[in-house]
Amino acid sequence: MLDEAERLSVDELRTVQLERLKWTLRHAYDNVAHYRRAFDAAGVHPDDCRELADLARFPTTSKADLRDNYPFGMFAVPEGEVRRIHASSGTTGRPTVVGYTEHDLDVWATVMARSIRAAGGRPGDRLHNAYGYGLFTGGLGAHYGAERLGCTVIPVSGGMTPRQVQLITDFRPRIIMVTPSYMLTVIDEFEKQGLDPRKSSLEIGIFGAEPWTEQMRVEMEERAGIDAVDIYGLSEVMGPGVAQECVETKDGLHIWEDHFYPEVLDPETGAVLPDGEPGELVFTSLTKQAMPVIRYRTRDLTRLQPGTARPGMRRMEKITGRTDDMIILRGVNLFPTQIEEIILRTPGLAPHFQLVLTTRGRMDHLTVQVEARPDCPPDRRDPAGADVARTVKDTVGTSVEVVVVEPETLGRSAGKIQRLVDHRER
Repeated sequence: MLDEAERLSVDELRTVQLERLKWTLRHAYDNVAHYRRAFDAAGVHPDDCRELADLARFPTTSKADLRDNYPFGMFAVPEGEVRRIHASSGTTGRPTVVGYTEHDLDVWATVMARSIRAAGGRPGDRLHNAYGYGLFTGGLGAHYGAERLGCTVIPVSGGMTPRQVQLITDFRPRIIMVTPSYMLTVIDEFEKQGLDPRKSSLEIGIFGAEPWTEQMRVEMEERAGIDAVDIYGLSEVMGPGVAQECVETKDGLHIWEDHFYPEVLDPETGAVLPDGEPGELVFTSLTKQAMPVIRYRTRDLTRLQPGTARPGMRRMEKITGRTDDMIILRGVNLFPTQIEEIILRTPGLAPHFQLVLTTRGRMDHLTVQVEARPDCPPDRRDPAGADVARTVKDTVGTSVEVVVVEPETLGRSAGKIQRLVDHRER
């Protein structure tokens, strides 16, 4: 059964959004020095927002802004009102820190419960949570959302893949939540142990924290006998549960627009694009107290479309790439997801790969290292790699080197997989 917000018409939802947007702009301006300076420099004031389109006049927020105000400079409430702190891994610099009031945690659990229900979960289901716990938002976000829905949570966290398979076999959960790349590792482990993953208790997989393709969906559904659905979120905006794919349609992720207002911008000019046009996804929080975000540039590339399973809520297409992991190789734009799609269509190759950028002479060179499947004979590996290189050349328009390596030789991670390694000379 849908909750009240999921049943709102588009007009009713826009009324709610405008009221909440006005509150958020005022809350941020009055309580966060960064936003006060940014609004003043742009010549705008919270009172200038009279309709939703006026949001385009306000400045965007970047990850650099959050890092410049590390650790608590973006908080809009006294530190004594903050009930939890999460942070990014900080692998590319200072971590980005986010805080939550008791109200924020309640909202987060609510949208996560809504997401799990939209994916097909129901009260009483057992849910195997293999997202990492700790400062990463995935584990605790999924945990409290599942409990809010009424599920029984198995808080496994990531890693120890043989144990993951044992617990799935013994505890018989109906739902698994995990990154898609690690789910494929779990499926591989089932088969390594001589078990048929299609005969497990799992019926639903809710996969997020990294982009994944339709080809990966097909593989997971065929090999594990599950419904594979996408979940989207990012810690700066809330965590997982910002948008969710509905199991009955699997046609993109419905954004929970009563709490998160989406825009799509031209990545170069910053101009707001109409629904249906591809660009960079930007979010403004509508109900966050501890750390409101105004027009946060996610760097994720997608487009907005009308709602289907939830008609009042717009959908975002599956993320096709990021503005900051786009590879410009000899003048051609290339995304890791394009390589992934080709690998998944190539017999004999596993969906575990890494892109290595180097400099040869004066030119950038890209090597795709991809694992063979265990059942792929050695004499088929080089031809499979050649097929990938040829398809990349034909479809993307640039040449890459493809090296097929032995199964289970590339690094695995229970969290986000490192797809790109850049060793180019600077």
